[in-house]
Amino acid sequence: MAGLFSEVVAGRAWQQRAHEWISVQLAGSGRVLQGEIEQRRIRPWSTQLVAPTDQGPAWFKANCAALAFEPAVHAVLARLVPDEVDSPLAVDGARGWMMTSDRGITLGERRAPTLEDWQALLRLAATLQRRVMGSGERLAGAGLPDCGPETVLARYRWLVQQLSELPPGHPSHLGADEARSLASTTTPIAAAVEALSSAALPVTFQHGDLHPKNVFEVDSGVRLFDFGDAQWAHALEILAVPYAWVTQRTDLPWSEVLDAYASCWSDVVSRAQLDQLLPSAMVTHAVNRSFTWLGALQGARPDELAEWGDAPAYYLRQAHAVRADAP
Repeated sequence: MAGLFSEVVAGRAWQQRAHEWISVQLAGSGRVLQGEIEQRRIRPWSTQLVAPTDQGPAWFKANCAALAFEPAVHAVLARLVPDEVDSPLAVDGARGWMMTSDRGITLGERRAPTLEDWQALLRLAATLQRRVMGSGERLAGAGLPDCGPETVLARYRWLVQQLSELPPGHPSHLGADEARSLASTTTPIAAAVEALSSAALPVTFQHGDLHPKNVFEVDSGVRLFDFGDAQWAHALEILAVPYAWVTQRTDLPWSEVLDAYASCWSDVVSRAQLDQLLPSAMVTHAVNRSFTWLGALQGARPDELAEWGDAPAYYLRQAHAVRADAP
């Protein structure tokens, strides 16, 4: 896709192609378009369109190049864990396009999530991780980034170099002194990698942005969606976003939220072992999250960089700062 993502998807030519694809896919799924297709949101990393049909709204999502793997990964997950992930109505993996059925508002939009809600979400996440941990090749074949612990140190060094080469006005540009300091201070990263690599908990699917606004309540259960930030990474990295959300936005007891996740792995590691490993997972997650953000912002406009552009550098720095604050 030539040009900045947000500008391209706002253009008439791209929208015409998207509308044509949506119409064809709706017809193939036995749905009839009933009204105008509406573009609900544009971000540097994705855009969403809604098509009203005789069977309710259908949602179309297109991702930027770095996150274009999401539709194919979503489709694989739906086959592997159909109780946790809905099947998409249509997927164009080559273009990073997908269409899904409407599931109403998310859990996070419906209410302030309770302790029980968070516990159910983390049990769901752990269950999914266990069910797909032997399916790494299938998910990698769909494009899921390999961000396992053994890849993190090289990624960290690559990110320092990439951020140092950004234009000086970029919010994530690293000055020469900071770049040299970060490049020479790899001991905490290496220690985290060693701890996770030698632990019993596996590398598996990591949602990347696990929170109540990325889950629907369906038939008294919950379903996950929004896999654009997903990675193949250490299992515990999936806890980084929930930890930040629960401890910074709620008064809920994190230890009891974590209990739900830990209970699903109790045959693999003790709660004490999990607690010891979690700070290391927060370190590797920070590096991997910086990587995701850098890719997501490759086609950002100046105003979008002003809003989100500091994220790659922020998370890279967190790889050193997080240990003091980790649970």
